[in-house]
Amino acid sequence: MNSSLSNIYFDTNKYWKKELQNSIKTLEELIDFLGKERIKKSPYSYILEESYKKNFQKIHQNFRFQVTKYYISLANLYNQNCPILLQILPNIKEIEDPVFKEKDPLREEIHSPIPELVHRYPDRVLWYLSHNCAVYCRFCMRKRKVSHPSTISIKQNLFSIIEYIKNNKNIKEVILSGGDPLSLEDKFIEEILFHLKRIEHLYSIRIHTRMPVTLPYRITEELCNILEKYYPVTVVTHFNHPIELTDIVYEKIKFLKKSGVLVLNQSVLLKNINDNASILEELFLKLIKFGIKPYYLHHCDEVYGTSHFRVSLQKGIEIIRQLQGRNPGIALPKYVVDLPDGGGKIPIVPNILKNMIHQIRNIYVIIMLIIKYIN
Repeated sequence: MNSSLSNIYFDTNKYWKKELQNSIKTLEELIDFLGKERIKKSPYSYILEESYKKNFQKIHQNFRFQVTKYYISLANLYNQNCPILLQILPNIKEIEDPVFKEKDPLREEIHSPIPELVHRYPDRVLWYLSHNCAVYCRFCMRKRKVSHPSTISIKQNLFSIIEYIKNNKNIKEVILSGGDPLSLEDKFIEEILFHLKRIEHLYSIRIHTRMPVTLPYRITEELCNILEKYYPVTVVTHFNHPIELTDIVYEKIKFLKKSGVLVLNQSVLLKNINDNASILEELFLKLIKFGIKPYYLHHCDEVYGTSHFRVSLQKGIEIIRQLQGRNPGIALPKYVVDLPDGGGKIPIVPNILKNMIHQIRNIYVIIMLIIKYIN
């Protein structure tokens, strides 16, 4: 983080709640924080126009706006493709999408045997723990659910979900997701981990969170003690751009890893934000430097209100092809497409035909060696 920013924040175990409560939730608050005069001179001067203010209210009714002061402090008003602002500023295309029409293209709802539990694959389930996030990303694949205020039903379903997992011995992994599960209190997170760790046929528990990106102060001593107590636990973060990897993030990830947590990252390929081989090269290398393994690079899902973020598959393949040979293997995530209608994740491998030919050639050489040995 810039030194000027690092002096603003005080790292205590309670600070993250105060920071979350003081998040920017309206356009007026955002303008006040960024500075009206500075905005006038920037490529984002359109947010001062009455037409944008009206559209903002329309969009807000469908999908709330919220950003932490920490995260917005990373923004550059004078960059027309600022990766922070483009991820958080509402766009009228979110409610007037000319391309994508499905709110749930991955068919999570029809694979939900119990409210808030998704069972799309035989060996794992996704537990939707919270509607809330520190920052509401405009490309969110669960916009149909995220940002709705009630979390009562989620807590009410706790024991029925635990029983479902207990009774289905094919389930080997539970993914805690949302919203953001780390928006919940420590005691609730511990209660869930306590019950899950008592199920013998579970091998893996993953927590999917964007808190290390948008509110790194959430990684507290208390939280790390809980994660260490229920070792092993995997935390999957969501960094999309190298600018999000700040000094405080480095310290928090190091703190997290000292608790025995495996830290992975999944990014989304986003138009004008990170659809560039140089940006992704820096992102993946920096993640490794921070102790985070790049895990997935997602092709943006076909969710209603997100088509303006989507990069062509051809461009995505070309970017991955360029990264091969520039980044070591440990700094190359799988590039995946989550198929509509619940078809699952498909890895996209550049030059797949060339690789197949190479494998056939290797098999041929092995067969010839065997024949030679037999003779």
